[in-house]
Amino acid sequence: MSTDRSAGRDRDDEGRARNARPRDGLGRPLPYGAAGVARQPEGGVVRTAGETVAEAQALLDAGRPFHAHEVFEDAWKSAPREQRELWRGLAQAAVGLTHAARGNATGGARLLRRGADAVDAWPGRAPAGLDVPAVTAWARSLADRVEREGRPVDAASCAPRLAR
Repeated sequence: MSTDRSAGRDRDDEGRARNARPRDGLGRPLPYGAAGVARQPEGGVVRTAGETVAEAQALLDAGRPFHAHEVFEDAWKSAPREQRELWRGLAQAAVGLTHAARGNATGGARLLRRGADAVDAWPGRAPAGLDVPAVTAWARSLADRVEREGRPVDAASCAPRLAR
């Protein structure tokens, strides 16, 4: 990957925008050269549903919901068409937790509810033992709490249990 900082954007070899800046545990960009946390590979990583759930759960448990969102986003983009809304909803819920941990109560609650609605719409048995009712209830409950309290949450202690 090449970086063209003079233009203010990082680009890969095909000219697509990539952000090479290091990030903190909540996905906020840090200055070039700063120590950040290990990043998830950007885009196109194909995992099984079980691998996706396990990797995302580990990231959520570590207080890194932004990074879990990237794992869900890969699943959303590579999953069979009928599963995409489920994975997209999980990505939205993880971003909602990210915003809530950063102190953005309005955006956090909105994304948590949007994610809950998408996950809740899943018909039947979810892949990889995903516990749809529990994830939906978690996201809606956290959205209510974030709106009510209006202060940042601790992402690790608020992490959901994704699977039974």
